[in-house]
Amino acid sequence: MFLEDTRKVKKRGEGWIEVVCGSMFSGKTEELLRRLNRAKIAKQRIEIFKPEIDTRYDDEDVVSHDKNAIRSTPVSSSEKILLLTADADVVGIDEAQFFDDNLPRVCNELANQGIRVIVAGLDMDFQGRPFGPIPHLLAIAEYITKVHAICVKTGTLAQYSHRILGGEDTVELGELDRYEPLSRQAYIQAREAEKKKKDDA
Repeated sequence: MFLEDTRKVKKRGEGWIEVVCGSMFSGKTEELLRRLNRAKIAKQRIEIFKPEIDTRYDDEDVVSHDKNAIRSTPVSSSEKILLLTADADVVGIDEAQFFDDNLPRVCNELANQGIRVIVAGLDMDFQGRPFGPIPHLLAIAEYITKVHAICVKTGTLAQYSHRILGGEDTVELGELDRYEPLSRQAYIQAREAEKKKKDDA
């Protein structure tokens, strides 16, 4: 059994973790799909996962805002990823911010087994705070790519996901009907305007 396991690791090669992060509408999922498709072209065995709660575009597919898609496995917890990656060379994980706090450990374990792990997710929530397990993943990843949207107010780079409709829950699914990408200054102005509106109410 030991020799068989060793051969598997050698065939996979050296594992590592890549994180693609940024605001909503910044192209995170698009970049994840691009990397996974290149791995498929290279004849590598890939597995893709997303949280069960993310059903915005499709119950199973990982779908970018540009409607590019790839078949994935929805899972209720990060632990289940370990049970479904025995033969994978590359593992993709989308919307990582919605996973539980065990995700960094799971990603580390996969990388230690010789698997390339590609994670995509929001680095900040709508209040500009670090989101879910993403900060921990950023600390342990070998490669980090921060992508940006375009601010709908200024036309400059956006790194904030401003909620324009909805409640105060951290997790609230939505698209352009509920969120807009904003630059730092535009985000500060929007939050100040919201605070003033509440104070005047």
